Amino acid sequence: MEIFVKTLPVEEIIESLSKQFKSPIQRDGGELTLELPENLGKGFIRGTSFTWGVGVIEYNVTFFKDLSIHFTINKTHPLKFIFCSQGRVRHAFEEDMKIHNIDTYQNIIVSSSGHNGHVLLFKANETCHVFSLEIIRAEFNKRKNSDYKDLDPRLQQLFQDDVAEELFFYQGNYSIQSADTVETIANKENSGFLRSIFLESKAYEMLAKQISQFNDDQENGNKAVLLRRSDVEKVKRAVEIINQDLNQNYSVDHLAKEVGTNVNKLQEGFKYLFDLTVNKYIQQVKLEAAKEMLSGTDHNISQIVGQIGLNNRSYFSKIFKEKYGVSPKYFLNQKFPESEGDDKNEED
Repeated sequence: MEIFVKTLPVEEIIESLSKQFKSPIQRDGGELTLELPENLGKGFIRGTSFTWGVGVIEYNVTFFKDLSIHFTINKTHPLKFIFCSQGRVRHAFEEDMKIHNIDTYQNIIVSSSGHNGHVLLFKANETCHVFSLEIIRAEFNKRKNSDYKDLDPRLQQLFQDDVAEELFFYQGNYSIQSADTVETIANKENSGFLRSIFLESKAYEMLAKQISQFNDDQENGNKAVLLRRSDVEKVKRAVEIINQDLNQNYSVDHLAKEVGTNVNKLQEGFKYLFDLTVNKYIQQVKLEAAKEMLSGTDHNISQIVGQIGLNNRSYFSKIFKEKYGVSPKYFLNQKFPESEGDDKNEED
């Protein structure tokens, strides 16, 4: 199937799709939702637009046939920031029809040239969840503080190119922070006016994070800090390495090299997943293991300190008490209340 959309802004796009799909629109404040008819597929397309030419379209769909949506209005097309949070969608410029695959957690920034349009292609029986942030630059550039002087030169030129003199394409893996924003948009908790201002705030948040991500991608591997989904997997691998042998005292540099990332991203990953630095996480795991051994084994404190890779018993007692509010000896006294074992009279 081929669908041709020859209108702007977002509300008119939804209305055009509604007529061609022969499916009614549900309105919630400024947001329009189109449920796919049963003969065509499952899911919905919804969207809204705001002042200064900013709009958002969400596709949460499974089509029963291959479908291509051609955006072919004879005007300058919006600058598009397209995010895929589930499945895969394909994009092509109308002027060359080269297919760009956008997989889960990938995104593109695209601008066609002149009055050439875009095509989104959906494969049959493939569920996909896609957000498109659309900016009509001729309107957006009327905003105050839109000189873009602090942007990367390529983005500065892209935003200022409100008649689309140049074709632009960028593809990347979007950040965990962007993924969180996309997820909050998809979870429709509010309606009416609250939904409207919430969506507008999130649209600008997505734009800000996308610009930060683009800048981050231009850095070399040692300076990039924004987390991608692949980075989270590397953090999980670092956790496995730490847990495999608590007797080891791994440095952050060593762990970063082992899992194939840089120190900045590793630290950012541990902060995101555990709200701890790498070293604080290692310390926490060692202390939890020590508490388990104090409660469930016959090892004395000195033996346990050695098994978790610490050489200083006094330091261990200090950080243990800071975390649990009692000394290590407390656990031994609970386990052997009548015992006078070799730890009983030792220094805490």
